[in-house]
Amino acid sequence: MAESEANPAPEDVHEEDTNAPGYKPPEFEPLENILKKDQEDESLNKYKQALLGGGDAQDPFPNDPRRVIVTELALVVQDREDVTLDLTGDLAKLKDQVFVIKEGSAYKMRVKFFVQKKEIVSGLKYVQKTYRKGIKVDTSKFMVGSYPPKAEAHTWSTPIEDAPSGMLARGDYKVESLFTDDDKNEHLKWTWKFEIKKDWA
Repeated sequence: MAESEANPAPEDVHEEDTNAPGYKPPEFEPLENILKKDQEDESLNKYKQALLGGGDAQDPFPNDPRRVIVTELALVVQDREDVTLDLTGDLAKLKDQVFVIKEGSAYKMRVKFFVQKKEIVSGLKYVQKTYRKGIKVDTSKFMVGSYPPKAEAHTWSTPIEDAPSGMLARGDYKVESLFTDDDKNEHLKWTWKFEIKKDWA
């Protein structure tokens, strides 16, 4: 559903501080330095090797300069097949795809991403702003965490929540999503849509 030009334009996703009050982002430290610390502590070294893979993980996208590559967003509903958005192609085309959510149903969003360039990424966050008819109706901010580089994808999911119910809740919504971190690097920013219906059909 097209939005009226008279409606206010959506704000920049970074307009509000995404850090919790009193939270101070940690200082950046190269992965190589972390691996060299406390080398005499055998149990700690084993833990770091298991967590970080020794720092020798191969980049899954060696020709891509990005440290964090977000590849998929999925709508997950129990007893239903996951509906996914491919985030590796033309993001402008995502506006033509619409998630359908039955009113009152319990759902969560799952994000798949890769970390590379042999550096830990600290304080990843997922910020989601939802608009209806050009007016912001919700802002959700989630702390995703810190992740090491590895060849396999990391996955993270939002908490389960219930879709709103009732005639007034039904209709089309636009969402601006942002995957960012403590340093406010924008790893991926995309727009997508969903529709709340009385039933799945």
